[in-house]
Amino acid sequence: MSQTARFLSPSEAAQYLGVSTKALRLYEERGLVSPKRTAAGWRTYGPEEMARAGEIAALRTLGFSLAQVERVLTRDSEGLLQALNAHEANLKTELHKLMQRLEHVHCMQEKLAGGALPSPDALARLAGRPVEPIASFRLPWPWGGERFTLRELRPLTYIIGPLGSGKTHFARRLAEVLPGAGFLGLERLQEAPAGLRQKIEAEPATAARVDAMALWLQEDGATVSDALLALIAALDSADPNVLIIDMIEEGLDAATQQALIAKLRQRGPAARPLVLMTRSSAILDLEAVGPNETILLCPANHSPPSEVSAYPGAAGYEAVATCLASPTVRARTAGIVAWRPREAEAAK
Repeated sequence: MSQTARFLSPSEAAQYLGVSTKALRLYEERGLVSPKRTAAGWRTYGPEEMARAGEIAALRTLGFSLAQVERVLTRDSEGLLQALNAHEANLKTELHKLMQRLEHVHCMQEKLAGGALPSPDALARLAGRPVEPIASFRLPWPWGGERFTLRELRPLTYIIGPLGSGKTHFARRLAEVLPGAGFLGLERLQEAPAGLRQKIEAEPATAARVDAMALWLQEDGATVSDALLALIAALDSADPNVLIIDMIEEGLDAATQQALIAKLRQRGPAARPLVLMTRSSAILDLEAVGPNETILLCPANHSPPSEVSAYPGAAGYEAVATCLASPTVRARTAGIVAWRPREAEAAK
């Protein structure tokens, strides 16, 4: 942005930088950027503020915590090597996938030169789009056995719906039918702190990774608690291949939720798929949903779950937005379970 550029509102600045307005507010709260104010008191971003906010957004994309960003901006190298090493690992994974696709292109070119036309299926795979569904199954109660087909799993998939919509049954069914999937339920909140810590410390390498992630999140504003440590330990484990987490926000305050989802978004397109049940607007920030994320809505009328695009006007968008609430509001309804008829309980 040139020095002659006009000053931007927070929404305009966020759109220009490719971040959410909530992210800009977080940068301001941490003292990393200081927008100017208009005569009416509105925040505005000029060339200098945009340059600084752009640096912060770029460093966040590299996987830096806000504390690490602050140290880099003040020329303190602490933690820089670790963050760069993590980014290098992500780049190598993406490069490996690209090399595989390049190999397929070369094979097709050779076959085409020999007179063999590639099939539509092969071309679709070359584009990285799934052809065969990952899973196809009949929906459990409270649905009527309709068939649901899941064609792809991105690094982050959100399952959302109002109380009584069946989202927990849907999530558990996904855990049953997806190859190598596992379900992390709310029982994680009842685990004794001593037992949780003992489990983590049983393997020194695991304990070191859990402590490192806890520190990263803490630097980003999170409060380290037993609920957070239970999540970190599950996220650190190499198994299962797909992890489905029941109401990921339970036991976490607003700042912790924001720090956690920011970390999960930085894992890259090749990361292990996570399926997150949520009704928190801090976890599912509709302004921040990226290309590696999917929203699955379980409607109140028990129509089959459907994928919803994260932009106003899209089918199901308003229903998703209505289901979401701030962490403060969510805390008031924590632990509330929708009523189930006895026959449904007996069938579980």
